[in-house]
Amino acid sequence: MTRITFRGQSGPRAALAALAAVLLLGAAEPAATPSREDLAKNNKMFLQGAIKALKWEQPAEPLKIVGPIYFVGTQGLGSYLFNTSEGLILMGTGTPASGPMIAASIRKLGFRPEDIKVIVTWHAHADHAGAIAYFKQLSGAQLAVMEGDVAAMEDGGKSDFHYGWDWKTMGWPPANVDRVLHDGDEVTLGDVTLTALNTPGHTRGDTTWTTKVADGGKSYAVVWPDGMSVNPGYRVTTQPSYPSIGDDYRRTLARLQGLKPDIWLVSHTERFDLEAKRAQAAKTGAEAFVDPDGYVTYLAAQGKAFEDEVVRELAAPPGDDGVRRGPAPDRQP
Repeated sequence: MTRITFRGQSGPRAALAALAAVLLLGAAEPAATPSREDLAKNNKMFLQGAIKALKWEQPAEPLKIVGPIYFVGTQGLGSYLFNTSEGLILMGTGTPASGPMIAASIRKLGFRPEDIKVIVTWHAHADHAGAIAYFKQLSGAQLAVMEGDVAAMEDGGKSDFHYGWDWKTMGWPPANVDRVLHDGDEVTLGDVTLTALNTPGHTRGDTTWTTKVADGGKSYAVVWPDGMSVNPGYRVTTQPSYPSIGDDYRRTLARLQGLKPDIWLVSHTERFDLEAKRAQAAKTGAEAFVDPDGYVTYLAAQGKAFEDEVVRELAAPPGDDGVRRGPAPDRQP
């Protein structure tokens, strides 16, 4: 679960910490911090604030997590490498600026990014798809994406139901999809198999990934839960961002609660306390990441953040809230 403290912080650092709380948890904001309403109306403020406050574009040390799974992301954004018997799988990238940083981490581990054969991600937003085109060009890898996010992946975000109209701010270099995934499909390379679960809400094609790996004679169920984040400006009740979005969020939460991972990893590093687990892993290896109770706590926080958004929307007066939403004009249905 995300833990944020303001103790001993002042000035710009306090403001960044407060902004991080607003971005991550929908928390109440101090007067000097942009509100959710401010962020909803100003995508540039939202994106630049997240990049700075959550360290999305600051390099991080790579590390082995468990079995064939390695962390190769930035300080704030998860990116994971799978070393299989037939080449590499890359799960997720960061923003467009993260490509060289992730490639450097892969090389530091002794692997070659040119050997990436398959690329997958969680959903089509710039913080997780931004460098996919970079790695496709570098390696010639095949990209597999859940059906609901294929259009946005291929047009760089223009088709996004919320941010598409502002794709020049919120978009990324487009990448052609080689394989369209559906709920329950498996992606296999060598001795690694990933199962793709469609968990919509955050995007229509949002994907939770699951796998089983072995390490030190033990078997581990590993899950990358995704789909529950409610960004500033999303509407989940009246005037919904897309039809059935509220139902999708609730179905996704129930589905994620039905998974029972030994290890859970997330596309945003602070959400599973990567740095604390990294420090413990230096002593105990893969066991440092075993955290089934943390998974339950994390989902409870995600569910509460969603229900808090429902309460906010129902309490708001009817009418135009001043937030622009929808795909780019040339991608209107």
